[in-house]
Amino acid sequence: MTLKKTIDASITPIGSLEVLSQTEVARLKQAGENGLYELFRCCVLAILNTGSDGDNAKTLLQAYPDFALDIVQQDRGIRLKLFSAPADAFVDGEMIRSTREMVFAALRDLVFAESEGASPLLDLDSGSDITDYVFHFLRNARMMRPGEEPRIVVCWGGHSIGPLEYKYTKAVGHELGLRGLDICTGCGPGVMKGPMKGATISHAKQRILNARYIGLTEPGIIAAEAPNPIVNELVILPDIEKRLEAFVRLGHGILVFPGGAGTAEELLYLLGILLHPDNKDIPFPLVLTGPKSAEPYFKQLHDFIAQTLGFEAQQRYKIIIADHESAACEMALGMQQVFEYRKKTNDAYHFNWQLTIADDYQRPFVPNHQNMAALDLHKDIPVHLLAANLRRAFSGIVSGNVKEQGISRIEQLGPFEIHGDREITDPLDALLAAFVEQKRMKLPGSDYLPCYKVVK
Repeated sequence: MTLKKTIDASITPIGSLEVLSQTEVARLKQAGENGLYELFRCCVLAILNTGSDGDNAKTLLQAYPDFALDIVQQDRGIRLKLFSAPADAFVDGEMIRSTREMVFAALRDLVFAESEGASPLLDLDSGSDITDYVFHFLRNARMMRPGEEPRIVVCWGGHSIGPLEYKYTKAVGHELGLRGLDICTGCGPGVMKGPMKGATISHAKQRILNARYIGLTEPGIIAAEAPNPIVNELVILPDIEKRLEAFVRLGHGILVFPGGAGTAEELLYLLGILLHPDNKDIPFPLVLTGPKSAEPYFKQLHDFIAQTLGFEAQQRYKIIIADHESAACEMALGMQQVFEYRKKTNDAYHFNWQLTIADDYQRPFVPNHQNMAALDLHKDIPVHLLAANLRRAFSGIVSGNVKEQGISRIEQLGPFEIHGDREITDPLDALLAAFVEQKRMKLPGSDYLPCYKVVK
């Protein structure tokens, strides 16, 4: 392992002075069980590696084994001392401003998650309490802008995409920006960066000075998808389920570009929610789009949904191939429908309260060998519950591909096993094999060793 160039530095918050209690500082400094130090260290290290081309959390930690930080409480707030930090995050000894903002966003979110999660007034086994928690989390991160008309487009897709697909995401982002729409992604590279990059140009053309480039992530995946530097509003949710709920509560419409297991997880999550009977009449624009070269990818995904979730699920989205302008126009039209519906029903523009999300979509799923093998993938369960379990299967594969804990589990115990009805597992196996063949599981140039085995 080649060690990278490092630097020692001391930084203070930008914009406002973060005020922490002595107990919060102690928890952030504490290593080991019930301590936040290692989690905070990993998040900050990932942020300092913004723009890196890796997608393996374990490799990143090994590249900077001596990286450490200390929190110093001062009369006017706090100061972070960094030791053996990645030198690329600094220019002439000063940390890049966007990086510095994101470091303190991580501090803010980890402290809030710790303090709110321990509240006796909060029941995280209750669906309504989980939704309230996501709302308060986003509000604490200043994501809410009451009164602003719907204009947040969530863009999902892979971090491992080729140049043609990346160029297409930029073209779509450019068209979205020309129409005054903001971009929200998982904040990493690839599809999570392309639309933002395209929109920055069109926002400048339209003289839009308050454009939003929102990144939603979670601690387990941030090291594999370090924030791209265009993100100007970063939120680190506690787990993948709350991150996914934040996407659909905060966003007003979703564009899905080509991707791999993580993209399939996100799409299945949303389709399962939209298939819930209570959500039948709620407008939620969902567009799948990509260049001509991605047409086989979307056809296979479309067929997989038909074989597993059925025709009704296919009616909840539109597929637009090789037409970036039409994709943006469709989304702009959807935004108008969302605006009219929310106005008519007196629902908030800044948070989708009316959307029903079943408990199966809110409770955290631990992707270990026992839980993966026990997933209920059978045709005789309700379709929105089957979608929830398929989502969990893909979540486990994402964990085994890029998350430190998942990678360690695979190294110790071998691949996850996935069981179920042949009507479900056969199309699942075919879809995953296509992802591997198309090199959508890892970044280009990386060898992929499957972390899963579909048991026939």
